[in-house]
Amino acid sequence: MFILIVGVGRVGSSLARAMLREGHEVSCLDEDAEAHGRLEVGMDEAWEEAGGQFTVGTALEIDALQAAGIERADAFVASTDGDNTNIVIAQIAKRRFNVPKVIARILDPLRADWYERQGVHTICPTKVAIDMLEREVRAAAAEQASGAAATGAAGSSE
Repeated sequence: MFILIVGVGRVGSSLARAMLREGHEVSCLDEDAEAHGRLEVGMDEAWEEAGGQFTVGTALEIDALQAAGIERADAFVASTDGDNTNIVIAQIAKRRFNVPKVIARILDPLRADWYERQGVHTICPTKVAIDMLEREVRAAAAEQASGAAATGAAGSSE
């Protein structure tokens, strides 16, 4: 599968390395040339030697998307640090280039829900974190409640 990842921060670079290790063709696009270094973290060889592609360019520019290979992408991931950018480039990938699988990272849970309802597949790390924190706090509350009940039951049997 040919995967185009736009935004090579912590998330994009980790995803890119994982997909490359699994044998996929991976192309990354970032406006910062220094982002290339993140792709090679923990790798034994250079990104390109391992088979990856890196393009410096602005994702909102069609020429940059084309240089990164969007016209042959099987999957497109918008993982820049801007929700607006991710939404727009995901729609470009889906509507203009007909990429079969398009995923946008959206940090704002309300926006992520709204765009999901509009047909844009979204991943919201903020919502995932909220869900995990709620689960942990509820588990702690349940433990405290059962501990208090056990202490109360033990105290009443004396």
